Amino acid sequence: MKVYNTLTRKKEELKTIEEGKVRMYVCGPTVYNYFHIGNARPFVVFDTLRKYLEYRGYKVKYVQNFTDVDDKIIKRAKEEGITASEVSEKYIAEYYKDAAALNVKKATVHPKVTETMPDIIQFVQDLIDLGYAYESDGDVYYRTRKFEGYGKLSGKNIDDLIVGASERTNDAEGEKKEDPLDFALWKARKEDSEIAWESPWGMGRPGWHIECSCMSRKYLGDTLDIHAGGEDLQFPHHENEIAQSEAHNGKPYAHYWMHNGYINVDGVKMSKSLGNFKTVRDLLKKYDGEVLRFLILSGHYRGPIDFNPEILTQSENGLKRMRNAKSNLKHLIATSQADGEGPGCKNASEAEKAALEGMGIYREHFITAMDDDLNTADAITAVFELITAINTAVKDGASKEFAQGCMDILMELCTVLGLLQQEVEETVEIEPELQALIDERQAARKAKDFARADEIRDQLKAQGITLKDTPQGVQVIRA
Repeated sequence: MKVYNTLTRKKEELKTIEEGKVRMYVCGPTVYNYFHIGNARPFVVFDTLRKYLEYRGYKVKYVQNFTDVDDKIIKRAKEEGITASEVSEKYIAEYYKDAAALNVKKATVHPKVTETMPDIIQFVQDLIDLGYAYESDGDVYYRTRKFEGYGKLSGKNIDDLIVGASERTNDAEGEKKEDPLDFALWKARKEDSEIAWESPWGMGRPGWHIECSCMSRKYLGDTLDIHAGGEDLQFPHHENEIAQSEAHNGKPYAHYWMHNGYINVDGVKMSKSLGNFKTVRDLLKKYDGEVLRFLILSGHYRGPIDFNPEILTQSENGLKRMRNAKSNLKHLIATSQADGEGPGCKNASEAEKAALEGMGIYREHFITAMDDDLNTADAITAVFELITAINTAVKDGASKEFAQGCMDILMELCTVLGLLQQEVEETVEIEPELQALIDERQAARKAKDFARADEIRDQLKAQGITLKDTPQGVQVIRA
């Protein structure tokens, strides 16, 4: 598999530190609100990468943090008259609900900043001892210019950088710093209402960047295989993580850096600060989570997505096509019960076995796409090609073995993408009376007595039963 490495600005063959194992860290949410569809993109994209790596046989240790110490959390706590801890715990719970709706698998570990405080304090002290950091009136800052490789991820020249590049470093008191480019590792508490911890430099809390350096090291070691996140984190967050971690550990921090592109609205990045966002929670009131996941995976992860009603409709239609294929196969499997050979039998004919073997080409197309820097757009195309082949090959009266084989390969590929995991329609058990009506309707259609056929359909619909005509026969759905 090849992945685009932001650090080297080229696609590289994925070679892991330990054979057959992947150490992967993805920056998680700051938990003060529901996450929006732009926030959801890295959650879905790198969850898919994880699923694909596991599909290819890797054992993946996947760490995604919760930032539960932040100015925005403190502000929300004041607004709601509750503690910062209550705010973060509330939105961690809400994250899990919305992530589950998107079929995002829980990480191997979901560390919290508040649970990593002793490690953070020791890490900062180590950087002071190594000469990479200094204390100033209760704050601790990192000596940016001391780290020779600063800027290697983002490609920025240190002399061209703007003071206060990150809103989270809160560097208004520039006089405290030795250099305007130094960034905060530890922040002294400014008022009694702020959440704070005792440290060698007084009561305070960590800066944003140090948190991920510590959490990734605690659970994955000094060097990671893959560090990933949104494009907006490349600078300064990930750049500062590299500076801190490599100065502290004396080793490369991560071998591969992967960044997803933005989700835009009218060409502008979706963000809470601009107010041009749609929370996943609100979107789930109208669309199911798999539609949103399909939308995110329908474009290459490094490119932008323009979020609009049309792309949502396209995603609904694309997912519906997948679901119809699954539903038709379920129906055929359920109704093919006869033993022996011939139409409707359990066992596949030689022609069906050959057709099923030929469908392996679509698995190959899928793997080729995913191996090429996680090209989920082309992988989805391979799934649609498979569905076309299934619709052509699987006719009414096909064997149960053949239908099941087609279902197996369809679900194999869609499970990697995190699609078709939700059951939205259930085929009902067909009672003798119902089957008699279905047979009568089929006979009427064959005799071109469409009035009688429609009458039977409407009669059943009044009882909450829908008849769906498919290439594989009539499917019965309970409303």
